[in-house]
Amino acid sequence: MRQVTRKSPEKKSRTTIFRLPVIVEKDDDGYFVYCPRLQGCYTQGDTYEEAIANIKDAIHLHIEDRVANKEPLPKLELSLTAVEVAV
Repeated sequence: MRQVTRKSPEKKSRTTIFRLPVIVEKDDDGYFVYCPRLQGCYTQGDTYEEAIANIKDAIHLHIEDRVANKEPLPKLELSLTAVEVAV
């Protein structure tokens, strides 16, 4: 997870930006998307764009809730690879 803190000139407050991997799966009903770094953080959408907007909202709420409850954010390693399976 990449974390960047920026100072907002208008509000004179700090904004933290998190860069997290998400997985998007398409099926007959639309798109399902989840963030493997944040357990239980998933959503869906009729379009790819809607699914991405929804997961951004879900991640925002998930992180806000963890921070409010003084819970640590998980630090997990993620490896993405493809495998071949002969059938």
